[in-house]
Amino acid sequence: MAKKLFPLDKNYILQQAQAAMEAEMMAFMVEEIKNSFTCLFNPLQLHDDTYLQILQQPNFPATHLQVIYRQLSGIYRFRYGSNQLELLFDGKSHFEKYQEDWSACLKSWLRKLGTDEGFVKAMLRITLLYDSPTRAQFAENRCKTLINDYFGLLIIKRKGTLLLKTGS
Repeated sequence: MAKKLFPLDKNYILQQAQAAMEAEMMAFMVEEIKNSFTCLFNPLQLHDDTYLQILQQPNFPATHLQVIYRQLSGIYRFRYGSNQLELLFDGKSHFEKYQEDWSACLKSWLRKLGTDEGFVKAMLRITLLYDSPTRAQFAENRCKTLINDYFGLLIIKRKGTLLLKTGS
């Protein structure tokens, strides 16, 4: 699909800032999921098999986590993206400012979403407790549904176009 954004469009710069931070923010997402799991399911930090697997899991396919990151990125651009660039007087570029704003917002969202047991379980299934592609796909779809419900979004796809409607 062709991107029809002009070079100084805020959403274009914002999308570049989000893409540049993808690896860093995905690592943060994993750490936040570990913290959420500990708070919700293991507040005493007892070292059982599941908890040890979560703490010691070095590798997992990042494709499902990347889908969730990009969905959250798109929601941020949908909610906070306007075509008007603001004047900055602190010497930062728009790229740097958007990176800071996006990082702060994503961290806040993940802390709030991390209180939902279903979200935490689904995120663990696609990351640290990954065991099969089919289970991960199911968990990814569950994450997307929970995120859309949390933000009150209804995504309707017809004839190859994607419409986002905010729920009332």
